[in-house]
Amino acid sequence: MSQSSEKLRLSALIALVVGSMIGGGIFSLPQNMAARAEVGAVLIGWAITAVGMLTLAFVFQTLANRKPELDSGVYAYAKAGFGDYMGFSSAWGYWISAWMGNVGYFVLLFSTLGYFFPVFGEGNTPVAIGCASVLLWAVHFLVMRGIKEAAFINQITTVAKLVPLLMFVVIAGVAFKADVFTADIWGLGKPHFGSVMNQVRNMMLVTVFVFIGIEGASVYSARAQKRSDVGRATVIGFLGVLALLVLVNLLSLGIMSQAELAQLQNPSLAGVLEHIVGPWGALLISIGLAVSLLGALLSWALLCAEILYATAHDKTMPAFLKKENANQVPVNALWLTNVMIQIFLVITLFSESTYTTLIYLASSMILVPYLWSAAYAVLLSGRGETYEGAQRQRLKDLLVGLIALGYAVWLLYAGGLKYLLLSALLYAPGVVLFALAKREQGLPLFTHVEKGIFACVIAGAGLAAYGLYSGVLSL
Repeated sequence: MSQSSEKLRLSALIALVVGSMIGGGIFSLPQNMAARAEVGAVLIGWAITAVGMLTLAFVFQTLANRKPELDSGVYAYAKAGFGDYMGFSSAWGYWISAWMGNVGYFVLLFSTLGYFFPVFGEGNTPVAIGCASVLLWAVHFLVMRGIKEAAFINQITTVAKLVPLLMFVVIAGVAFKADVFTADIWGLGKPHFGSVMNQVRNMMLVTVFVFIGIEGASVYSARAQKRSDVGRATVIGFLGVLALLVLVNLLSLGIMSQAELAQLQNPSLAGVLEHIVGPWGALLISIGLAVSLLGALLSWALLCAEILYATAHDKTMPAFLKKENANQVPVNALWLTNVMIQIFLVITLFSESTYTTLIYLASSMILVPYLWSAAYAVLLSGRGETYEGAQRQRLKDLLVGLIALGYAVWLLYAGGLKYLLLSALLYAPGVVLFALAKREQGLPLFTHVEKGIFACVIAGAGLAAYGLYSGVLSL
């Protein structure tokens, strides 16, 4: 993809960022938030998220400009700053987060269709999984036609999905009731919520999930027509999605009470609009959700394949993952991704896992890649590397990096021990691919420091396995 005509322009990069972030999360946001926090805590949580995620967006923008040789962002920053195993772990966690989010999207999509066609149930009936499988492989072969073609289709679905969401904002803005919004701002009449800080903490993984994809342009930095467009696309996409998410969440809290919202079936946005205008509102949102999820599924199929291809290309993962077809699509990476999605779709037939559990687990898996990216920005500005003669900019970037790093650490705490242990259980098997890559190069598996890190991962995975076996932990 060396010719300019084959490169992705700014509009395509923005569409990748927006299309990746706006999937199913925004359509379930009213219920997901109301089940965990009241208005006051929601406002605080969004303020923390806005600052934290904006600094992460600036981190990706800064690193894209100052380290242009580091293509495919997320994992490359961890590897450059902290070694091969941390780079591999970031790529592995990011990849798992991406395809696991897609499993959740399939469940939500057919759960929505179940509202009109009972045979789909809650998205995990045999018929639903069969249809989801057909859709999965349809997306697979679409992407196989070429990255450029799939990216163009994603631009179309990104525009299409925004229409019902913007209609909701306008209609809900007119129907908004201040007395409903302010009825019990701090949740004092709901002792099961706990303190305001507990409410804020409980809602944080939801906010992470709806912003996964903020790094989408960074992943495609090698295919961007202009390197500077990577950072611009990240910040523009983030600010637009942030405004839409906050409006959808807060306007819903002025339409129905917290208790009513918490009882809605997902996609809860359909229930809110139905409350305002009647049944056609639910139909509109359901159609919007279907378009949104199709676009998000396409975006994440692209991102999953690209991250595995990039890591194989620089020998972080085994060489077989860098094989491309005639359309320059990393075919083995795409096959591995979609086979894993297919396996977990089948597992949902026998598991009690809900959409919310899947998105929480997907969110927890991406926290490590975000943390190491922020840490590398701090390392870079702290050393002064690439900042010769730009002391003021260096201090500014150092402050932004420290805030982003603090936010990433806070997210690990907010996620709780359960998801930290389950993440370790998913991180541990990745060592097999890491070992294959090292063997191909004739290099030792770990450095001394990496041995200690891997020992901690194995310990966490062991605790998670025991917890699942004993029933202390559950999916």
